[in-house]
Amino acid sequence: MKAFSDQVNKVKLGEDGVPSFLAIEVESGKEGKDGMPSVGPVYRNLLSKNGFPPMDPETSTAWDIFRNSVEKYPGNKMLGRREVKNGKLGPYVWKTYKEVYEEVLQIGSALRASGAKPGSCVGIYGSNCPQWIVAMEACNAHSLICVPLYDSLGPGAVNFIIDHAEIDFVFVQDKKVKEVLSPDCRAAQRLKSIICFTSFPSEVKDDLGITGMKPYSWNEFLEMGKENPVELSPPQPFSVCTIMYTSGTSGNPKGVVLTHETIAINVKGVDLFLEQFEDKMTVDDVYLSFLPLAHILDRMIEEYFFHRGASIGYYHGDINALKEDMMELKPTFFAGVPRVFERVREGAMKKIEELSPIKRKIFDILYKYKLGWMRLGYKQKYASPLADLLAFRKVKDGLGGRVRLIISGGAPLSSEVEEFLRVTSCAYFTQGYGLTETCGMTTLGFPDVMPLFGSVGVPFVYSDLRLEEVPDMGYSPFGNPPRGEICARGKSIFSGYHKNPELTRESIRDGWFHTGDIGELLPNGGLKIIDRKKNIFKLSQGEYVAVEYLEKIYSFAPIVADIWVYGDSYKPMLVAVVILHEENTRKWAELNGHKGSSSELCLLDHLRNYVVLELKTVAEKNQLRGFEYIRGVILDSVPFEMQTDLVTPTLKKRRDRLLKHYQVEINNVYRSLTGEKC
Repeated sequence: MKAFSDQVNKVKLGEDGVPSFLAIEVESGKEGKDGMPSVGPVYRNLLSKNGFPPMDPETSTAWDIFRNSVEKYPGNKMLGRREVKNGKLGPYVWKTYKEVYEEVLQIGSALRASGAKPGSCVGIYGSNCPQWIVAMEACNAHSLICVPLYDSLGPGAVNFIIDHAEIDFVFVQDKKVKEVLSPDCRAAQRLKSIICFTSFPSEVKDDLGITGMKPYSWNEFLEMGKENPVELSPPQPFSVCTIMYTSGTSGNPKGVVLTHETIAINVKGVDLFLEQFEDKMTVDDVYLSFLPLAHILDRMIEEYFFHRGASIGYYHGDINALKEDMMELKPTFFAGVPRVFERVREGAMKKIEELSPIKRKIFDILYKYKLGWMRLGYKQKYASPLADLLAFRKVKDGLGGRVRLIISGGAPLSSEVEEFLRVTSCAYFTQGYGLTETCGMTTLGFPDVMPLFGSVGVPFVYSDLRLEEVPDMGYSPFGNPPRGEICARGKSIFSGYHKNPELTRESIRDGWFHTGDIGELLPNGGLKIIDRKKNIFKLSQGEYVAVEYLEKIYSFAPIVADIWVYGDSYKPMLVAVVILHEENTRKWAELNGHKGSSSELCLLDHLRNYVVLELKTVAEKNQLRGFEYIRGVILDSVPFEMQTDLVTPTLKKRRDRLLKHYQVEINNVYRSLTGEKC
């Protein structure tokens, strides 16, 4: 079934059994002095061992990326969407690079004719669609700053961003118009024009006219641009390309400033990275866009696809019906956050459980057989073609049948899901790590390199990495293994936070951006994310959670004396340990006919359900987001400070020790919430 002599199909490994071409140390570390934090060695991608590769002068801005592709691939399919006819979704309808370029010229001219000047901020608010990209490229063409508006950043986020970025023009999806015009969005009063991706209902347009804000349908704005052509004002590399707002620890979002050079340099880095692989990206590649364009991951993927003259089809807006779009589009590249891949595995495992015992046994044998060859260094498509044909083809068909590369980002992916997809997807699979502040690129994994399993890859081509000691948490870059706060520098780092120099100085020190994430360096140069320095982390769907802020909010519940909120980056929901308010708990017990000691009451399902409902009431009252709701609780009657070493002398929670103390109960709660088997 497999010939050992087929060496060309193997990944080259070093003497220690790990790839020797991943990353190198370029600067030695420094031990700390007088209590100052120590810093570990500086690591760099092997492609940058002699310094970061030079930039291509012909592609130094995001506008260059698009313009060059229009010249090279004018007739290629660029943007596709499904049209609804007679209430049913039809096939994808495409616009070529040349057709999109013509629309970009018209929308850009209309913006300038409406009063937008180079350097002005233009908002874009809505789901991914071709109009989103046309508006973005129109901004690039005239040195305007594209500012995505993203409502899931929290209540009032759209209002805050419009005001903070001083947005005068906004493109908006028809479903989002009411939110912009709501009384809660007071900053919308400053808007000069609002352009709908489609068209406004007549009554909405009349209301807008009264406010003095000029409303335009998409076609009306295109027509204005045709009638008032304006010469392009292309940006310089140092010009601001976009301000992307991301979650703050609590309160208002923070605006990450990215220049055109930063966008372009990352596209160049992906080019250099992909040159190392057998399967090259071509103009025939197709990407299904459903991750929010307001986030850096999808934005950078689309920029790279534009650079290559490839095609992007947009989902029809219903994330729960994503599979329908995949079956129609048949993408060759698929990107998602861990929750998406968890669902893929859950769906596959459900079908496997429905098989007969004999077929399940055969699947298990073939799974272990292929995994064994992959661990020996064989690429996934050569590890066992027979297993792919007999057992795994259906998993690939479930992703459209043509996927060649899958990438996971946004949050750590569990080892079980990663292994399953590496074996069964019949596609290259890898993970990456990055933040908006690093333009989405800090590390990137090598597809088909099993020794990098469980890591988020090695330093990106244009990034230096190092670990900094975190004494309070016991992490040292000189330990075994090296651990510490992940710090990055290089050409892929943001310029600063918009109108927030204090936060910029706090985040970028001595030329290094401090991510706040705790990493562990593996022997092969791969990086593993293991913790968060500040008590902010991502859930598996990629959303940030600020637990200290939530604990303050949930403490308002009368039944709560104290609370510790916990989230697992491999899970999509939050749980909590609640120290019950003794008097209010006794009142509840009397009203509901329960007797017993405090510890006995804590075991009652009735009380646990009541506490969850009380926390939900507090969450709703304080307008928390859905993923910030507590879905399950562990009840305790003994305060944290009366238990051994669970809090500091100043009563700050020792979260690592709390986790260790309640680990068994937490696992049980998650199992009850997700239906996992013990």
